[in-house]
Amino acid sequence: MLEAKALEDNLTIADLKQAVLAANLELVERGLVFDTFGNVSGIDSDSGLVVIKPSGVPYGELSPDEMAVVALSGEHLECLKPSSDTPTHLEIYRSFPSAGGVVHTHSTCATAWAQAHRPIPCFGTTHADSFWGAVPCSRDLTEKEIAGAYELETGRVIVETFEGLDPEKVPGVLVASHGVFTWGGDAAKAVLNAAVVEEIARMAQISLALNPSLGPIASQLLDRHFLRKHGSNAYYGQAKAPDGPPQVLDVPEEGRVGFL
Repeated sequence: MLEAKALEDNLTIADLKQAVLAANLELVERGLVFDTFGNVSGIDSDSGLVVIKPSGVPYGELSPDEMAVVALSGEHLECLKPSSDTPTHLEIYRSFPSAGGVVHTHSTCATAWAQAHRPIPCFGTTHADSFWGAVPCSRDLTEKEIAGAYELETGRVIVETFEGLDPEKVPGVLVASHGVFTWGGDAAKAVLNAAVVEEIARMAQISLALNPSLGPIASQLLDRHFLRKHGSNAYYGQAKAPDGPPQVLDVPEEGRVGFL
């Protein structure tokens, strides 16, 4: 089995444990969690092994050797008992193949929007740089879903919320009455997306307090900001060339003025 082979490959698993540990500690550094209310996982896509924070262990007591290892099937393979949110993480990995890391937080402002059952509208370019539109909010779970396999059903509701949405372009969701889940190409990117969701939730709340009738960003401006960082012709950041001098991207002249 791929899982057994990967477990024997100590370097692969050790590296993933280190990365997931660092990502969990970054939640604390960024002020996205308190007590033990949050977790990060990462997946080795070749083997299907997932490393996740162990359940209930304070962040300051975490070590690489304690990070839990599970299979995509949910089987606990190694180390401490995994987070109770593990089934939600696994459903995201199974449904969104591009996800290499998943984060769950109860960060204050974003969770307030989730408790209000409201998506976070895209009001400005800070939001548009990372999310191509609103951060959606799921429906409420039913009584049957809550009474049953609750964490798995939470994952299923997240997947349901993304019917018609691209999880690569909208890498996060609010779960109604609960909190935030984000994902990214790896655990570190998923943490960054969680930080972005918290920041844009706070900015949206302030913006609506200043202007309760505020509407969403113009679609052209939304597209420009998202696609300059994430589109096929993205030009934000440094061009990567294997050899020779730095490359000049072919961007319209107006697009060269004032971009960061």
